[in-house]
Amino acid sequence: MSSLRNAISRRAHKERAQPSSRKKFGLLEKHKDYVVRAKAFHKKEDALRKLKEKAAFRNPDEFYFQMIKTRTVDGVHKPENQANKYTQEELMLMKTQDIGYILQKLQSERKKVEKLTAVLHSVDNHPSNRHIYYAEDREEARELQSHASEISVTPPSGDVPDHIKRKTAASYRELDARKSRVNQLEKLYMEMSLKKELQKNGRKRKLREDELTCPTSKPVYKWRSERKR
Repeated sequence: MSSLRNAISRRAHKERAQPSSRKKFGLLEKHKDYVVRAKAFHKKEDALRKLKEKAAFRNPDEFYFQMIKTRTVDGVHKPENQANKYTQEELMLMKTQDIGYILQKLQSERKKVEKLTAVLHSVDNHPSNRHIYYAEDREEARELQSHASEISVTPPSGDVPDHIKRKTAASYRELDARKSRVNQLEKLYMEMSLKKELQKNGRKRKLREDELTCPTSKPVYKWRSERKR
């Protein structure tokens, strides 16, 4: 019976629009709009109720350090400035650890690039059949050399399967991506090393363009020589 009841077409009851006499009040609120508004209202009401309960049952002896590390501005808690949170030695240690991590990743990427380059080089250059001849004297060696030059080396077959071609193309794309990553890591490593050196003690100055022997767009610094004891 339920299937027959659902098969019968029924009239679709539509919500009425805003009457023309009430156009000045805007769109008429539909039931779905009321549901959204009611959910938002009850959500705010629950949040206020929980805050009132926390305020009613709070412990007057409660203390945590965030109470003295923040200040209220227009009713909003803002933390204090933590620019000098770490000492100079701690900052240097963290920079050293960051540089070590970047250097480790750089070396790893270089090894992967070398390995992938060697594999692709061996795939592209098919090794030809070689035969080693041993000569008794120079005259025989010249004869063998002339004989070997006359032999034509047949090129490798060009009938390569499609899946091998796709894998080779994907490997070349991976090689280009890894090379670009190596360049980015090298640039980042040089920048971090320069920043670390600039934080060390010692008088230094930035060289002008006319003082550079090799013009470059990057800043170049010169440290004053100090006498070591």
